[in-house]
Amino acid sequence: MKTAAIIGAGIGGLALAIRLQSAGITTTVVEARDRPGGRAYVWEKDGFTFDAGPTVITDPACLADLWRLTGHDMAEDVALEPVSPFYRLNWPDGTQFDYSNDEASLRKEIAKLNPADIAGYERFLEYASGVYEEGYVKLGATPFLNFSTMIRAAPALARYQAWRSVYSIVSSFVKSEKLREALSFHTLLVGGNPMTASGIYALIHKLERDGGVWFARGGTNKLVSGMVAQFERLGGTLRLGDPVEEIETLGNRATGVRTRSGWSEKFDAVASNADIMHSYRDLLGTTIRGQRQGEALARKRWSPSLFVVHFGIKGTWPGIPHHMILFGPRYKGLLQDIYGHGVLARDFSLYLHHPTITDPGMAPDGHSTFYALAPVPHLGKLPIDWDDVGPVYKERILDEIERRLIPDIRSRIVTSFHYAPTDFAHDLNAHLGSAFSLEPTLTQSAWFRTHNRDDMIHNLYFVGAGTHPGAGIPGVVASAKATAGLIIEDLRL
Repeated sequence: MKTAAIIGAGIGGLALAIRLQSAGITTTVVEARDRPGGRAYVWEKDGFTFDAGPTVITDPACLADLWRLTGHDMAEDVALEPVSPFYRLNWPDGTQFDYSNDEASLRKEIAKLNPADIAGYERFLEYASGVYEEGYVKLGATPFLNFSTMIRAAPALARYQAWRSVYSIVSSFVKSEKLREALSFHTLLVGGNPMTASGIYALIHKLERDGGVWFARGGTNKLVSGMVAQFERLGGTLRLGDPVEEIETLGNRATGVRTRSGWSEKFDAVASNADIMHSYRDLLGTTIRGQRQGEALARKRWSPSLFVVHFGIKGTWPGIPHHMILFGPRYKGLLQDIYGHGVLARDFSLYLHHPTITDPGMAPDGHSTFYALAPVPHLGKLPIDWDDVGPVYKERILDEIERRLIPDIRSRIVTSFHYAPTDFAHDLNAHLGSAFSLEPTLTQSAWFRTHNRDDMIHNLYFVGAGTHPGAGIPGVVASAKATAGLIIEDLRL
């Protein structure tokens, strides 16, 4: 019987574990924290349930596949609820735009911004459909292990002008600046700058339009616990609260893992769902391969971090939808501050998550659960003391929500806390506190991203945001499919 270890019980690691265990490979997942989930962690405080994120579920079919592998139904373990509108976009001047896949409603929303852009939107949708087919359907779960794979994909990428940014592509189709923001902000959900992320990422629009936007009843943590249930029913082993400290190697082979508690075991294959810099620099730090890859990764561009304010308040808010984007007064300038200048700007754009509008059970009766998320520069660009700055920044974010949505928010707060870049670094071993691993630029995508199988250590594999195709739930689940295919094929040789 072949065996595999997976380091990290994030969504990508659990998806890989299910695929390997269902293929007859005895699989052990080793997780450093007290709960599975990785970035999809959860806290329960004062009767409120707070998801760490991610909270936007798209392409539910890619998740359902993990149960169908063994003739099960995801509904046995996870209840997905549709979210509509997908997002409500709100600008400082009071303009609102409800973004959904309802054709008639969406046309009305576009017409409010600029009637002439309806035709342009249709052309953009055609473009997004094309890059979705090429970039997600055909290549999303294809491992790019050699440059020839990239060369074969190049004609399609060139046909869709992949060198242009999402914002540039969108701007070629529509004229309204607000609509340009509405159709390009999605790259921020996977750590990408709309001004520099490849136009290929317009596929997210098509992904949402076809598959909808969903929420796991009880929170994203219920998706995680459902994945664990499926993995364990197949006979897999989950080891919690014991960080891996070393990937053990002999020559060009990984032989097993060793944890902080002193536990060690030999495996035929080792896969890491941990941060890729942590995997190479720390877990392989005694090897030349680990040292060299750590140095190479340090030269790459890393996605920003996040500052998240979680708060539970008295009252219910039927007028605030599940997902809102509160745009600030600047778009391009703010993105330059976050991605380029490393400035904690006075203004900000916020993603507001309001899960109790879909599932009131995530708060006590008559109360609501929220979080407000602001992208901020990672610690390499902004090495400030977040212990000092965090409480001040939290109050500024609450001020903005008070001004724009909930006038008496301060008197309603029952419990609140924040999560800063230093928390990403400490809790998740995230390099520079990055929330999404490597920045998704064209030259850090596909073959240019960390490979799903290491080039030198032939039974060492990677899954999750740092490898192909990238961050976001569909991205890490696709990475699991790509990596599982390699492991299963390699172990059967």
